[in-house]
Amino acid sequence: MHTIIHVITRLDMGGSAQNTLQTCLGTANRYRVMLVHGLSEESAMTENETASVLRQTEAATKRGVVFHPMAALIRKISPWQDLLAFFTLWWLFIREKPAIVHTHTSKAGIIGRLAAWLAQVPNIIHTPHGHVFYGHFSARTAKTYLIIEKIFYHITDYLVALTHGERNDYLRLGVGKAERLVLIHSGVELEEFHQAGRLNHPEEIKKNLGLSRTEKIVGTAGWLLPIKGPLVLLAAMGRVWQRYPEAELVYVGKGDLEQEIRDRAKSMGHQSQVKLLGWRSDVHTIMGLFDCFVLPSLNEGMGRVLVEAMAANCPVVASNTGGIPDLISHDANGLLVPPNDEKSLAEAILRVLDNPELTDRLRAEGQTVCQRYSLTAMLEKLHQLYAKVLNK
Repeated sequence: MHTIIHVITRLDMGGSAQNTLQTCLGTANRYRVMLVHGLSEESAMTENETASVLRQTEAATKRGVVFHPMAALIRKISPWQDLLAFFTLWWLFIREKPAIVHTHTSKAGIIGRLAAWLAQVPNIIHTPHGHVFYGHFSARTAKTYLIIEKIFYHITDYLVALTHGERNDYLRLGVGKAERLVLIHSGVELEEFHQAGRLNHPEEIKKNLGLSRTEKIVGTAGWLLPIKGPLVLLAAMGRVWQRYPEAELVYVGKGDLEQEIRDRAKSMGHQSQVKLLGWRSDVHTIMGLFDCFVLPSLNEGMGRVLVEAMAANCPVVASNTGGIPDLISHDANGLLVPPNDEKSLAEAILRVLDNPELTDRLRAEGQTVCQRYSLTAMLEKLHQLYAKVLNK
């Protein structure tokens, strides 16, 4: 049985980590699968998050996945830790002799691919889970990452893009050739989100969450970081509140901007209507309460949370950036607006809240579109890719 070793810095509840865990789980019946990961201390996970990840790793272990925690494998740049991680990975690859090393996200992709190449691993695959060439860092840092990716492409057999938008960015920026850029979306377990769209007692759930039973609810889910645009959404709600003064804004997630969101909401006089729920294991249920789901990202590799929102029967408003247009067709299964444009975002949210017929149409089309991004479809494409590189 061939060995595949995956490498990622953080094993948490973020989209890239969840995608990687699902990949390991879904391929363990065909390969010997190992997942090398950092200790995820940078994620500052809550007890509930840690427990959820532990449940997932225990389930994966029962399926045969071998987990290899590595303290030196961290997300931030640290010359000493990075060097230690590199040599530890190199020796692991020498010892385990994997047929494939599959790295995930930028930092793990740099260290892991170099170690695999020097260990003469025959097949190297990298999934960036959304590039960092704009929106994340300063122009200088982004350019540095671009140069590194252009160099590392030459020791990579295949790059995996989550969307056409991401793949086109790689081609446009000169990172790789079309024949070695594979499109495999991030798959989602749809059924629990479908069930959320058919909640039996939404009023009781709203009461338990401290939400109004009658007012409009606009919601988002994800990291509360600048790249995700949570402050843009809050600014847009300033316009929405002019028409719907009692509407509530719900953030499901956590991050560096949490306190700033609270402070700004207070200065706007709407602190009681802005709910920061933190990370939740029942996000699928909470999504089922939203009258409008918003993803205001400044850049986004794919935005798998949009698939979840559509499956939960939410009408969607999102930024027209990165891979999002792959998932959302404007005025068909959602509304697209320019990123970092609070006025356009507010207008789109109001269109949804004002127009029940539009809402019904977006929901119906979203239910159809989300089927394309199922976990089953993702795993089938991954199996095809692995078979291709192993049989070359």
